[in-house]
Amino acid sequence: MSYAAFKLMHYATGIQHCAAGFITHSPYDSVPVQIPPIHADDLDSSEWPADRRRIGPVPNLVVTAANILEVYLVRVQEDDEKPTRASDDQRGPGGPMDGLAGARLELVCHYRLHGNVVSMAILSLGVDDHSKRRDSIMLAFQDAKFTVLEYDDSSHGLRTSSMHCFEGPDWLYLKRGRESFVRGPIIKADPLGRCGGALIYGLQMIILKAAQLGQGLVGDDEPTNTGGAVSVRIESSYVINLRDLDMKHVKDFTFVHGYIEPVMVILHEKEPTWAGRVAWKHHTCMISALSISTTLKHHPMIWSASNIPHDAYKLLAVPPPIGGVLVICTNTIHYHSQSVSCLLGLNSFALQQDSSSEIPKSKFAVELDAANATWLSPDVAMFSTKTGELLMLTLIYDGRVVQRLELMKSKSSVLTSGITTIGSSFFFLGSCLGDSLLVQYSMGTSGPSSNMKDEVADNEGDLHSTKRLRRVPSDSLQEVASGEELSLHTTTPNSSETAQKSFSFIVRDSLINVGPLKDFSYGLRTNADPNATGIAKQSNYELVCCSGHGKNGALCVLQQSIRPELITEVELPGCKGIWTVYHKGSRSHTADSSKAMAEEDEYHAYLIISLETRTMVLETADDLGEVTETVDYYVQGSTIAAGNLFGRRRVVQIFARGARILDGSYMTQELTFGVHSSDLSSTSDAPLVACVSIADPYVLLKMTDGSLQLLVGDPSTCTVSVSVPTLCASSTGFISACALYHDKGPEPWLRKTSTDAWLSTGITEAIDGHDGLYNDQGDVYCLVCYDSGTLEVFDVPNFKCVYTVDNFIYGKIHLFDKYAREPTRSSQNSKLKVSGESNGSMKELPHETKIVELAMQRWSGQYSRPFLFAILNDGTMLCYHAYVYEGLENASKVEDATSPHNSCDMSNISASRLRNLRFVRLSVDTDTREESSNFVARPRITVFKNVSGYQGLFLSGSRPAWFMVCRERLRVHPQLCDGSIVAFTVLHNVNCNHGLIYVTSQGYLKICQLPSVCNYDNYWPVQKIPLRGTPHQVTYYAEKNLYSLIVSIPVVKPLSQVLSSIVDQDIAHLNDNDSSNSDDLQKTYTVDEFEIRILEPGKSGGQWETRTTISMQTSENALTARVVMLFNTTTKENETLLSVGTAYVQGEDVAARGRMLLYSFAINGDNSQNLVSEVYSKELKGAVSAIASLQGHLLIASGPKITLHKWTGTELNGIAFYDAPLHVVSLNIVKNFILLGDIHKSIYFLNWKEQGAQLSLLAKDFGSLDCYATEFLIDGSTLSLVVSDEDKNIQIFYYAPKMMESWKGQKLLSRAEFHAGAHLTKFLRLQMLPTSSDRTNTISGSDKTTRFALLFSTLDGSIGCIAPLEELTFRRLQSLQNSLVDAVPHTCGLNPRSFRQFRSNGKAHRPGPDNIVDCELLSQYEMLPLDKQLEIAAEASTTRSQVLSGLSELSLGISFV
Repeated sequence: MSYAAFKLMHYATGIQHCAAGFITHSPYDSVPVQIPPIHADDLDSSEWPADRRRIGPVPNLVVTAANILEVYLVRVQEDDEKPTRASDDQRGPGGPMDGLAGARLELVCHYRLHGNVVSMAILSLGVDDHSKRRDSIMLAFQDAKFTVLEYDDSSHGLRTSSMHCFEGPDWLYLKRGRESFVRGPIIKADPLGRCGGALIYGLQMIILKAAQLGQGLVGDDEPTNTGGAVSVRIESSYVINLRDLDMKHVKDFTFVHGYIEPVMVILHEKEPTWAGRVAWKHHTCMISALSISTTLKHHPMIWSASNIPHDAYKLLAVPPPIGGVLVICTNTIHYHSQSVSCLLGLNSFALQQDSSSEIPKSKFAVELDAANATWLSPDVAMFSTKTGELLMLTLIYDGRVVQRLELMKSKSSVLTSGITTIGSSFFFLGSCLGDSLLVQYSMGTSGPSSNMKDEVADNEGDLHSTKRLRRVPSDSLQEVASGEELSLHTTTPNSSETAQKSFSFIVRDSLINVGPLKDFSYGLRTNADPNATGIAKQSNYELVCCSGHGKNGALCVLQQSIRPELITEVELPGCKGIWTVYHKGSRSHTADSSKAMAEEDEYHAYLIISLETRTMVLETADDLGEVTETVDYYVQGSTIAAGNLFGRRRVVQIFARGARILDGSYMTQELTFGVHSSDLSSTSDAPLVACVSIADPYVLLKMTDGSLQLLVGDPSTCTVSVSVPTLCASSTGFISACALYHDKGPEPWLRKTSTDAWLSTGITEAIDGHDGLYNDQGDVYCLVCYDSGTLEVFDVPNFKCVYTVDNFIYGKIHLFDKYAREPTRSSQNSKLKVSGESNGSMKELPHETKIVELAMQRWSGQYSRPFLFAILNDGTMLCYHAYVYEGLENASKVEDATSPHNSCDMSNISASRLRNLRFVRLSVDTDTREESSNFVARPRITVFKNVSGYQGLFLSGSRPAWFMVCRERLRVHPQLCDGSIVAFTVLHNVNCNHGLIYVTSQGYLKICQLPSVCNYDNYWPVQKIPLRGTPHQVTYYAEKNLYSLIVSIPVVKPLSQVLSSIVDQDIAHLNDNDSSNSDDLQKTYTVDEFEIRILEPGKSGGQWETRTTISMQTSENALTARVVMLFNTTTKENETLLSVGTAYVQGEDVAARGRMLLYSFAINGDNSQNLVSEVYSKELKGAVSAIASLQGHLLIASGPKITLHKWTGTELNGIAFYDAPLHVVSLNIVKNFILLGDIHKSIYFLNWKEQGAQLSLLAKDFGSLDCYATEFLIDGSTLSLVVSDEDKNIQIFYYAPKMMESWKGQKLLSRAEFHAGAHLTKFLRLQMLPTSSDRTNTISGSDKTTRFALLFSTLDGSIGCIAPLEELTFRRLQSLQNSLVDAVPHTCGLNPRSFRQFRSNGKAHRPGPDNIVDCELLSQYEMLPLDKQLEIAAEASTTRSQVLSGLSELSLGISFV
């Protein structure tokens, strides 16, 4: 392997930073919109307290996970007692609180950056609810890069407003000669938005000065009267050297409230202390307050306070009206302001500097190191501790004088990495160790009585909450059992007598997190198919991962591809399509409130199956019975489409020459097409129906000659009539695809985009006369795409053009109406430029490129927006999401005068066009491209409204995939298990609850359900199994399908007991005599108790069960557990054993020891008592940190030595050893080669010779490296060695004894190096799947290659792959990658090349070759417009099809799960 690709397959989910700010809207915008007026009868009714709290404006939530940046909206669900369908769908868990029935997070935008976010702050103008200014996001990146982002309405995304870089040769002096720094940059913002501060290189403070209103850097381009809010911007910056102010060790800083100029308080240590001196020198920290004058660049110190404990680490600015700052230490909390100070001791370690006065103590002992905090009200701060407890700190004050601090316990919750208040009634607990939670809180002096109602409502709500439960990750559900846990479904008040403030919480939503992934195993799924071959075989497997920590510990079962649970299957060759239809009978269609609810749960009546020459009809009652002979359906030929009309009272069936309308099984009307044309003598030449789109009460037909016909239904008589739509004369060209879009609901979404938005909400009259009866049914539009690549939208049935996009086929990032004016001058120039270029490059486009299928759909939900999908004939899928953008108000007047489009009626261009409608393109991660050889033009998109509670669409074809809409974001999950899928439809009846039917290309019809245990709102479907402990290592035993797992559970023990187990007995007695102090004896200490659990996966979605548990001894930690195959020298047979390596952790005074344990699995394995039995146990010197089996022998790393043993059946006998340098962290074996990773000394490459029974060193890496994981990478006959390290890099080495620079083979040479941006914890070597280009080097007659890829997991929850590449593919992709660095605008202005450069963190390092391509950057190629793709491919001297096939072959070769 000389070349490789780095590809992330599952992105980071562990949230490291979270913040709230008005990014997408200003506080002023959100006041009227979010809160419908509370009706008077609500207030009078006795059940509500009269002071029902108003929810103020709710800001956005911004979260970052490694290099992922996401902005969310908090969608609030008002509590109206009427259960409408939309609200039921959105109601989160929990009862009503403060007049809210629920709240959920909805994604606004999602970015993958070329750099990990180190720190984040929101630059905000302060607290005014009626401010029209918006906030900006400030991000800091490693070493010293800062980007300020603001929201841009016109593109529905973030744009960079300024970038600040303090790296490189010009700024070298800021480092003061240092190379390595303990932490990256920290950024904070002034609460009134006057400036930001950033601490870089430990001692340099950057002041970023905000621009005054109306004089930003790009102020000229700003449209002055668009009504769009202007975000806060940064104008200039300067540096303050803190060393000049006599500050040496800065720990934290913050801006405080209540001063005319920005005031920065800095926490720093005058002279550091250390563990051995703490008893004498312990109050070493101090705080200094600087008044920052950004205009004069002066920063005088205005006050300071010293004698703060050495363990102070965080400052918290107290909000107005109090002001001042809280200093958080491990054992104390201090309050300081210019005039007063007070403190609170948290435990018995709290020391007072001068022993004159007694420290006020809290009522309970707690340690606050590593805590996160936020303010719930101006005088109450909430802390989240390292154990996940929530504490409330109340400041008791009089005027602006704080008299004392008071701490009380609240709930227990997830272990947080960040915590932020969102508005006045929500807070968000961001976590990288568990799922992050959105919590609504209510603060009141009310006692428990009013909260009882919440709990009752909650329990009732759970009865019909299958829909609700699927939004809930399983680890939160488990916490319901323990009353104190803050999780979904619990509501309990905390009342405190003294503070008179009680808070009640309800968890409203959660974001799933699978990180940190410490280890994973690759095992068979429970519903695996043993007969599958090729790529379908891969979806037999799943990843079982150790994730989380402490009480958030869980096993995550991850599956990249969906494998539905089979209910039944029948062989059905030659199937073309399947449809299920409802039948309502002659029930009235008056709009009663129960109708909407019943519609969700109504069963299907018939299943229509279209074969080559006939049509079958089945009844979908209790069982599927064929009724083809007894119904009036057209059954003599194949059906093209079927569906329901007139509110499900009729069925329409379309076939090649006609259509039938049926009431149940009776035909009420038949139509034939093509006969009425006079000039045709016979019907044989008449055009047939090619494709159909149904939107009640219309049916659109595209004929084989390219003409359109529309069937218009009359709801009063339930009949249809044929009309031929007259398309606007201007639109010439052959129609390549068309579809109807039904804009449902009482407030059709697209109406907002035609007139001004404020008008459309007020006016509810019907726009046209034709929809008098269907007034609440919304509008219907027709989308047409021509061969020329133009997209037009017409309203139905008038066929007036309301929207036009030229070159839709290019797949531009944003679509807008051709006649709507762009807002800014600069983008208008670019628009002209693009249209000029595109005419020139049109001839370069492959002629046959055209759109073959269109679909537009808006799924249910109060705030949902339509999606637009298009499929090109090369299989590319374009996905767009609609949004509203109002440009200049006076654009329409100019438009009419200058518009060249005179063939259409001039007068109505401005009136009814959807001028404010825009689309933004979404990236699709999975490869849905068809293999061109078997491309048949049949429809691939099937929309589903409810499959197991999810909505979205299913894409059939040779690469089937599910597109699920969760929180207004598209989650794409492939389905590999059945190969190519011909047809798909939903089925809901007695035996199959909200299930599905699909037909495979092999001719099997399968009725299935989606696995209910999985959560699909994640990059991959995931099932979480809570463990209530930290999982460390998992290993798979394939023969019995068992997983053995190392788990540690934190146990609280009395201190005396812990000491006695550590120290020798006689010393323990002495200690007991000394410390007769009763306070000390009461102390407890938390220790981790280790055990090995043997788990069996649950059958078909059941719960996983623990078959047996092996406990470790006291203070013994299990470090590694592996299933090994050993050769028994007595019986001359191979045995499979579970081997466990442990270490005794007893402090630094006791010599290190460990144990080596071997267990055998029972043969029958039914009885859980003796499922495993210990066959060997021996104590060794040093910790047993890694185990591997080498050709039937057992290789053990104990302490700094590795020893090879042979197994006699009762004893392990050592036969060879090798002395490693410090401590072995990993062992890998291929044949008789050994790869050893050391904790500090990089990797060693050994081999084992049977003849002389010796382990000999072949070569090693001479550099120093803190290894995390190692593995062999095999590409045909080439062996490479891969290692990941503590600085988040990957290096690939090779052994070449004949090369001169390898010093006669002593030194391993570097083949490639790469910065992964995350800590890689485990590599797993898997055989790659053969793709079309590999046919040459496959083993004959098998579906395997001799090429292996490495699957890896990381600590931030991402999963990826390092795969070997052919040289030709590599050169092609690398030159493309180099072009993309400059061609694509990168979010935040980050350079992908610098991000992927090896980071040595100040250590000497010789740069290695750049032989890894970054698929993160290459994935942006497919998101470029088509003309740009061709241009860049030509620049990289390749072609678009070669690039795309290279990328898709790679993703196919590594679809392991």
